[in-house]
Amino acid sequence: MELRQLEYFVAVAEEASFTRAAERVHVAQPGVSAQIRRLERELGHDLLDRSGRGVTLTDVGAAVLPLARVALQSVESARRTVEEMAGLVRGVVRVGMVVSCGIMDLPELLSAFHSSHPDVEITLVEANSDALIESLLDGQLDFALIGYAGSAPDGLSVRVLADEPLVAAVAPEDPWYGRESVSLDELLERGLISLPPGTGLRGALDAACGSRRPRIAFEASAPPMVITLAQRGLGPAILALSMTDGLHAVRITDPSPSSRLGFAWRSEGPHSPAARALIRVAENQVTAKP
Repeated sequence: MELRQLEYFVAVAEEASFTRAAERVHVAQPGVSAQIRRLERELGHDLLDRSGRGVTLTDVGAAVLPLARVALQSVESARRTVEEMAGLVRGVVRVGMVVSCGIMDLPELLSAFHSSHPDVEITLVEANSDALIESLLDGQLDFALIGYAGSAPDGLSVRVLADEPLVAAVAPEDPWYGRESVSLDELLERGLISLPPGTGLRGALDAACGSRRPRIAFEASAPPMVITLAQRGLGPAILALSMTDGLHAVRITDPSPSSRLGFAWRSEGPHSPAARALIRVAENQVTAKP
């Protein structure tokens, strides 16, 4: 049994496709198929069901999959331990960020990190906070900028960059223009403009509403479009106070929801030396800012 066979098996199981798995491991598809066949012959059982249009796990394959993941993770942990003992910082660090985040200059951070650690490969993805949190917890990401409401998500350490109240941002023609505050009950009577579920701002709004559901008239995937829709007089936009460019911010009361933005990483390792180095660079950058 070879490690690459386990790696190919895990890739096919997770991708449900030999083609996508081959692209993921950068090996021709026949090579992936051949290695998994050798693994199945050695184990004496089929791990994958190839009879349908897609690829699915057999009962034996489903039992072997978590063990294969553990074996691969153990080898990676051993490799990282050796690198640490040798004082090496290299490999890959995987970074995520919420869409249209302007609080932290991530390109500046990544540039500073690259200058210090040119041998480390850096990858970056944008997604909603819920997806980033899930990716952090399952090890697909090492570090991410996330938005959230309340306390830090379970299993993550978070360095808070901003903690802001949510407001109803309105254009001059809106009936709430000029008001200082509105109650949550009043807010629930209006059709609102909001980011989608899974974002930190929407999570803060939903948490404040509790069992009641806000009426979302317009939903946009990024704050600039939410702002534009509100500027066109289409209703109150639910935004953090710092986002209300060109709009009048009306405080929400009874209760007063707030949203936090911060960079996060798994509380429990293992963290690669590269990931820990990136976290140190990020914390130094934040501490240095006024």
